[in-house]
Order: sequence, then C-alpha cells, then structure tokens
Amino acid sequence: MRKKKKQKEEHVDESWLVPYADLLTLLLALFIVLFAISKVDQQKFDELANVMRGEFASGKGIMESGTTIAPEEQPLVGEEQDEKTEEDQQKETDEEKKRAEIEQLSQVQEKINGYIRENELTEALETKLTEEGLLISIMNDVSFDSGSAEVSGNGQKIAKEVSNFLYTNPPHEITVSGHTDNQPIRSSEFKSNWELSVMRAVNFMRLLLENDDLDAKLFSAKGYGEFEPIAPNDTAKNREKNRRVEVLILPNYD
Repeated sequence: MRKKKKQKEEHVDESWLVPYADLLTLLLALFIVLFAISKVDQQKFDELANVMRGEFASGKGIMESGTTIAPEEQPLVGEEQDEKTEEDQQKETDEEKKRAEIEQLSQVQEKINGYIRENELTEALETKLTEEGLLISIMNDVSFDSGSAEVSGNGQKIAKEVSNFLYTNPPHEITVSGHTDNQPIRSSEFKSNWELSVMRAVNFMRLLLENDDLDAKLFSAKGYGEFEPIAPNDTAKNREKNRRVEVLILPNYD
C-alpha cells in the first residue's frame, strides 16, 4: 500500500504588500495634489507641501494618519479660478478707464485755464477738478446785471467760449447751477433768490446749447439761491464770490 506523502502547505510571505500599498496610495495622493495645486497661489502650495512632508516623514499611510485638507483650504481650480481672473481683469479695465477719465478732464481744465490766462479773466472765471467732476465757476457780476436773470454781453461771450470746451468724446453729462448771496432780492420779477438763481442757470445753459456740437439731453439746470455759499456772506468781497453760475462736467466713471 502506497504511503501518502504529506503535502506541506507552502505559505508565501505577503508582509511586503502593506508598505507597497501605502506607497501606491501616497503616490496617487501626490499626483492628485499636484494636479489640484497646479493653479494655486504660493501660500496654498506651502501648506500642501507641509502636509506631504509630514506624511512621508512619519512613515504612516495617508489613510492611517487621517490627515486631510479642509474644504476651505482647498485651492481654487477650474471655473472658480477663471472667474476670479476675469474679475481681476475687469477691475484693471475699470481702473484704466478711470485714469483715462481723469486725464481727459485734466486736459479740458488746462485748455480753459489757458483761455482764462490769455484773456485775463482770472477774476471772472475759475476751474477746479473735484470728486464730482470738473467745475467751472463764472462770477455773476461779470455775466449778469444786479437783480436780472438776463445774461449780459460779457456773459454771452464767456458762455460761447466755454461751450467750445464742453464738447468731449465720449460726451459727458453737464449740470449748470445758479447761486446768489444772502441779500434779499428787490425785484418785482423774482420773489426770492432761489427763483433768480434758477433762471440765471437756465438762461446761461441756453447760451451754451447754441453750440450745435453739444447734446441738450446731457444738460440740466439747478438753482440753489443763497443756500450753498463758498464764502461767508459777511463782506462785500465774499458776497461777490457767492454770486456765481457753475458748470459741472460730470465724469463718466466714478
């Protein structure tokens, strides 16, 4: 009778699979992280690099350590990054437009100042670049007779010259405002300084619009009476400053 040979069960040592699996896991995680941070900023890259160094130094697998990246720390990728880039580009475009607007108004101001110097009108005209826009002030005593809303001969000439500076490309909205001092008006035509200031603004605006290059839809007129003085009404000189018509060229960008 043949004796059965004892079959020895051979057992293969599979302990190497554990570190091998950890290595593959780490490599997979590394490639995922590298892909994710391909468009991230330096700060996010440094944070992720620290995580990876910690994992390799500890000798533990990613799954064992439980280290993950919090959602709020994940880098922007794909559409979110593209949207952020478009937003930044839009801001840069807006800033360029604002700088161009300031430059254009500054050039208009310089032209008007040149006209003022050439014609020795420093006592009658003044310009100022403000947050609201380019402000042109015309003294009433040069443009109007006392208590009258009709533009005088000198005022008509000034209005014609000023109108030539108001044409711009692209065009701007323009506001014409009238102002008086605080002395009560003595006229049967007007019951208050407020009414007088309104009509002075309207009449001056009409003269400006005789320039066919200007678009009337962009113009408006206001009257403030004595309620927006630029100097105290305590001396004759100060009251003279307060009696004025202002032409404001509004910027197309804030």
